[in-house]
Amino acid sequence: MTRIALATAAALPKLDEDGPLLLGALAERGLTGEPAVWDDPTVDWASFGLIVVRSTWDYARRRSEFLEWARMVDQVTRLANPLEVLAWNTDKRYLRELASVGLPVVPTAWLEPGDPTELPSSGEYVVKPAVSAGARDTNRYRPGDDAAAVAHIERLQREGRTVMVQPYLPGVDTRGETALLHLGGRYSHAVRKGPMLHPGDGPVAGLYREEDIRPRIANGAERSVAERVLAAVPRMTDLLYARVDLVPGSDGEPVLIEVELTEPSLFLSHAEGAARQLGDAIAALI
Repeated sequence: MTRIALATAAALPKLDEDGPLLLGALAERGLTGEPAVWDDPTVDWASFGLIVVRSTWDYARRRSEFLEWARMVDQVTRLANPLEVLAWNTDKRYLRELASVGLPVVPTAWLEPGDPTELPSSGEYVVKPAVSAGARDTNRYRPGDDAAAVAHIERLQREGRTVMVQPYLPGVDTRGETALLHLGGRYSHAVRKGPMLHPGDGPVAGLYREEDIRPRIANGAERSVAERVLAAVPRMTDLLYARVDLVPGSDGEPVLIEVELTEPSLFLSHAEGAARQLGDAIAALI
């Protein structure tokens, strides 16, 4: 029987909430899924027929180490999503590439270590590092909070991290984010993610900031943007899973805030048949 490793973080040794549904879907197809901590040196990765990257949410502060692990795994077995995709997607500077080909992306100012601080002249805004997960090191600021924002930016820069400064789009507080899930190359379902960032929030204590998640029917404009985004992704035909996160822009039309191809929550419990669709996609890889 083919063994499949579901790579996770040490803090989530039994996977996230998608885990039980995915393990059950694999078992129904005669496949053995096993959670495995990605940085556990005792794991024999070559003994698995496939490594599916799942809840490796602690990679952000150790991106180089994570990618080195992925390269090692890629040499001894099959990795999903592919190594090239993980390397591209774990640094949000991919958003510049997507914007350069005409895709609607949240306007972003990019500050490299040593660059002078630039803040919006009006309105609320968000500061976050280009390599991050679970909204860690991400904060929302109001006019008048500039001193705190500058301190945040300069701390990230001192750590050698690229900083993103984006306008906070008011539609997030009303419609929220729309996360569109594609499994095995086909659209599966969507969820609404409620607003996560509030002025004055403290740092995230755990691996991620808690979210308010509810099922949603994505509209035609959102479906179209998601498909255009995925068409521009390297090796898009080899994606086992993809999540495209959109928010309403200043004109109400959807704009991209993130495309998650490395370790996203897939919200399998929010759509009938989603776990089965992912199980079928994994079985097809095997």
